[in-house]
This record gives sequence, C-alpha cells and structure tokens, in this order.
Amino acid sequence: MGPAQMSDTETCEDRLGLAFNNRCLLEQAFIHSSYVNESESSGVSSNERLEFLGDAVLGLVIADELYRTRPSDHEGKLTHVRAAVVRKHTLATVARDLGLGDFLRLGKGEEATGGRSKASNLANVFEAVIGAAYLDQGLEAARSVVLRHLSRHLKQALDSEFPANYKALLQEYLQAHNEPLPKYRTIAVEGPDHKKHFTVEVLLRGEPAGRGEGYTKKSAETAAARSAWKRLKQKEV
Repeated sequence: MGPAQMSDTETCEDRLGLAFNNRCLLEQAFIHSSYVNESESSGVSSNERLEFLGDAVLGLVIADELYRTRPSDHEGKLTHVRAAVVRKHTLATVARDLGLGDFLRLGKGEEATGGRSKASNLANVFEAVIGAAYLDQGLEAARSVVLRHLSRHLKQALDSEFPANYKALLQEYLQAHNEPLPKYRTIAVEGPDHKKHFTVEVLLRGEPAGRGEGYTKKSAETAAARSAWKRLKQKEV
C-alpha cells in the first residue's frame, strides 16, 4: 500500500470515526465488482460479500436500538422505522455526506457512467463498511459507526407519522363509490437475492393509477396504493 493509499485510508477512518486494525478489510469495502472484472490480479475480491454481511449487521443494530429504546411502540411501528432507516435512499445519503464515493475503486466503464455518485453504489459501500467494521472489531464497533451516522435519520423516522394502511383505505374508497376492487401488478424486480427491490403498479378498472417501490412486494403495493388513494382524494377537492 503506497503513501497516497495510506492517506486515503486514514482520511476514510477519520470520516467514519473508527480506526481499523486490519485496513485490508476497509479497503476491500470500496472495491466495486467492475474493478475486479478489469483487474489483472486474481487475488482481488469485490465488496459484495461485505455488503451482504453489513446489510444484516445494520438491520440488527437498528432493530436492537429500537427494541431497547422504544418499549411502548408496537411491532408495526418498529418495522416501519427500521425500513425507513436502512432503505437505499437513506444509506446513499449518509455515504454521500461522508464522501465515501471518493474512495470507491471502479472499473473504467463504471467510472465513466458516474459510478461514484450512483445511489446504489453509495448505499452498498456503506453496508460493506459496516460489514468490515464488524469483522475487524465486532458488533459494538459496527454499532458505534451505525448509530453515529444514522442517529439523525433514526430520529426523523421516529418523529414521522406512522403510515396508514393505504391498501385498506383505497379499497374502502372504491367500495364506497361502487367501483371494482384494485389489482396490483409487479412491473420490476431488481437487486440481489438478499435485497430485492420491487416496483408495483395498482390498476383501477384495468388502468394504471399509482406506482410504488419497496424492498418487499407488500411495501411496494402499499406505496402504490398510497399514490392512487391520494390522487383520488385530490380529485374531490
């Protein structure tokens, strides 16, 4: 590891608030699969396995924090808050604020298409960093990094209004207006098996009336129902 690379590693550690014992783990967290595909070295591994591990650690840390600090909240509220905190948009925002894209190692094609600023790459690298922290120093170290950088987003999610059951609201609205029940259609499924991303349309009388996204089919359907219900309510105004 050359002097410039060492400087980058130290800068990254400063931003994260954690000094690694094994800096190779931290460096691997920034290796995109496109870099591996173009690398002449057979010993280079991407950050995908660290991302997989970090995703699980991140979910555990947030779930544990909610369980310990919100004893009166029901399971539905806790699930909603956790999903809001660990979603791709939130993690990409945190990674962008930390400037983690500066340290990504990308293939030429990925670099040319703006890979350093892609939300998916930024969210994935934050998860990989959490996985690296866990392997390097255990759960408490990973927990400290997670809560240091996600506490603001956790508070925002807790302060937000718990979402209504928009699928039920939409169905009730349609029944009250003697309309046929909605149908939901999955139009896209993206991402790896452990973290699929769904896009769903809701159809009213066979026509698209709303679209939603989520990490589960159910959450995507709820988002689509919310979009359709709000449009219908706006027409009444």
